[in-house]
Amino acid sequence: MWGEPVGFDQLAAAERGYAGCGPAEQLLWERLSVFEGAFGRDAVREVCASGALPARDIQAVLDRLAPLALLPVDDLFDGEEGLPRYWMPHPMRAVGARRLTARGDRWVVVLHHRRWCVKLARQAADWWQRGRQLDARDLALRELPDLAAAMDPTSAPLSPSNEADTAVDIAVSLWFLWVACGRIAEGRARLRHALSLHAGPAPARALWLAAFLELESGRPEDADPLLVQAWAAAVRDGDDRCLVLLAHLRGSTALYQGRTRAAAAEFRDALALMEEHPEFGPTRRACWVGLALSLCRTEPEAAQEALDQADLDRESRRAWVGRDLFADAWAYHVRAELVAWDGDRGRAAEYARRALREHLRLGSAVGAACAAELLAQIRALDGCHDEAAHLLGAVDLLRTSVFDSSYRPAEYCVVTRARGEAALRALFDDTDLKSAYEEGARRGLFMLAGEG
Repeated sequence: MWGEPVGFDQLAAAERGYAGCGPAEQLLWERLSVFEGAFGRDAVREVCASGALPARDIQAVLDRLAPLALLPVDDLFDGEEGLPRYWMPHPMRAVGARRLTARGDRWVVVLHHRRWCVKLARQAADWWQRGRQLDARDLALRELPDLAAAMDPTSAPLSPSNEADTAVDIAVSLWFLWVACGRIAEGRARLRHALSLHAGPAPARALWLAAFLELESGRPEDADPLLVQAWAAAVRDGDDRCLVLLAHLRGSTALYQGRTRAAAAEFRDALALMEEHPEFGPTRRACWVGLALSLCRTEPEAAQEALDQADLDRESRRAWVGRDLFADAWAYHVRAELVAWDGDRGRAAEYARRALREHLRLGSAVGAACAAELLAQIRALDGCHDEAAHLLGAVDLLRTSVFDSSYRPAEYCVVTRARGEAALRALFDDTDLKSAYEEGARRGLFMLAGEG
């Protein structure tokens, strides 16, 4: 419905509807045309109110206009206490946009819309930080059509550079959507586009996110120079929080490359620098879990101590932060490694399955693939060879559907995959193994994660 082309008859009908409205309804109709997706009443007040259309009158005008120009939306992600949300069909938008431009008010309303988008993105980032991570993801996805428009500086008034700061600000605020919720390629493309039009020096946090997205895209060598630039920018800007973000990211990069000692040192540095309640980016729990992941294959006792400290941190901050679901998913991964080290493959498989389910719930393809390969390795060593092969086939489909051919998995995933495949190749010939992989690809990780 939303992508259907606009025909002449539809435009004519929309023009007749517009002509039949009163002045206030016409003015609101025009201003609503700046919304790309669905919107609620609070959004209408923030974007559309003006001296000619006071905020106190918006509700009554919207109620009169809705039956004439808007469609109600059944929105599963409605965060406005059950209040209705609307969508303006394309013919109505086209008529409203043309009249708004003719009135000379378009750029003013577009700028109001962009300020609203900045506020939305920052609210989502704050929810993520405070433990409302599914709410944060759902808010960002619900409003993504409008947020995406605001991340495109080329549609800004006067010149693209005028709104490049806004575009970068929104992209950085939504870091969790790109990194933790599986929209890596989209985030990378949007941030690079915004930065390409940015007139001044790139903000430190934007460079941090650019490096993070290169790493998550399987290109750690492209992340390295961005890390250097981001550090210089953070020092220039006096952004101490970004220096902590960079220590965490250096740890993640080293871990990705298999340099576990360097990774552990960087995560410890990040924890030493990190404030009690970080206002942005990876949490203290994420740093503790990263440290544990760095240690779990070489120093299991130290890894368990890091996990215990992560749990203590979470308990002491529960009233303020809530749960970090992304860090929890990786904590399950570490627990699976540690329990498997002790020889309890049944419990190890359950922890790995929990990690897989949590990553799938958030949308993280990187995390889901690593957890599924760990689960496959454990199940293969435990004699469940068909299940293991199905998991690996599903991982192959996931990676090829999400990442391009340049993607290289993290070293710890490569090692896990090699061990699982070695166990399978001892029992399957190439034809049977290929057939089992294909069966796993057909069934998919969501179905396989629910089994067992």
